[in-house]
Amino acid sequence: MRRPPGLSARLKLTLSYAGIVIVSGTVLLVLVWFFLLRYLPDTQQGLLWRNPSRDLLTMIFGRVAAIAMVALTAFGLVGGWLLAGRMLAPLTKITDAARLAAQGSLAHRIRLPGKADEFRELSDVFDTMLEQLESHVGEQRRFAANASHELRTPLAISQSLLDLARQDPSKVDAALLDRLHTASRRAIDLTEALLLLSRGERGAFTRETVDLSLLAEEAAETLLPLAEQRGITLDVSGENATTTGSPDLLLRMVTNLVQNAIVHNVPDGQVTVHVEPQHQACVLRVENTGRHLPPDLVPTLAEPFQRGSRARTDDHAGVGLGLAIVHSVARAHGGALDLAPRPDGGLRVTIRLPSA
Repeated sequence: MRRPPGLSARLKLTLSYAGIVIVSGTVLLVLVWFFLLRYLPDTQQGLLWRNPSRDLLTMIFGRVAAIAMVALTAFGLVGGWLLAGRMLAPLTKITDAARLAAQGSLAHRIRLPGKADEFRELSDVFDTMLEQLESHVGEQRRFAANASHELRTPLAISQSLLDLARQDPSKVDAALLDRLHTASRRAIDLTEALLLLSRGERGAFTRETVDLSLLAEEAAETLLPLAEQRGITLDVSGENATTTGSPDLLLRMVTNLVQNAIVHNVPDGQVTVHVEPQHQACVLRVENTGRHLPPDLVPTLAEPFQRGSRARTDDHAGVGLGLAIVHSVARAHGGALDLAPRPDGGLRVTIRLPSA
């Protein structure tokens, strides 16, 4: 935004300091005149018939007062300029850091030394903002790179299969069509997951009153054939817990959690889904049996395309966005996601949403 030129903050502070000094000096001189010189007699004999008289003292005092006022003005301007520069030095550093950030450099930090004051508090807040921006931009870049890589794989497979069919139409059989369908299905699933993730990040949805316990039952009913196919015991329990949000997004969140718990499990394993109201919040807890997870791996599971050691190679391998979508939907609804490894193996996922 272009603004017309004006006085700098340093010059304004200098003039303010100098004005205060001049006003203070003027008031002091007026008080001296009012309480001292006005009581001198205006006669040739002066006070107690001795010189000097009021006229003589007035002339001498006026000359000295004028010199003092000039000295005070100069002192106020010079001292105010130096003092304002010292006071505004931290603000200059903050301005330089903001200018670097505007040019795209987010790695710079101010880190003002010294004890706490308003400027240092502003500096700390600005450094925190830069750290969050740098982290957010880094996540977006990694997400774009990973999304491009994930999309390129099924598209490259589709292109190879189509090139093969074009070169030799006689090789077009059911197996090739199945592979082409699988690659296309994976690309479509990934695109839909990316759109859903973007929708959750933007919070573009209409809020309604939703019962999480009903969503948990619906998700479990939908995924029951998958659980039976894998020999997984699926148990749903809890009480009514109402929140406000998008029924579609919340259902997708619960479905992703239950599906992940079924897919990333062990043979004859178990999945437990529990919903309850708790301290003005709705709590959804999904636990599953499985392999022991390293503690340093668990925090990364909610990042996009971070499958870790839980990756599967079967038909339900997913696109690596399951928990990322869960985290995005929960955050868009004002909730929080907590991941914790179970002592006996597997994962415990807890969602806390504001109660309706």
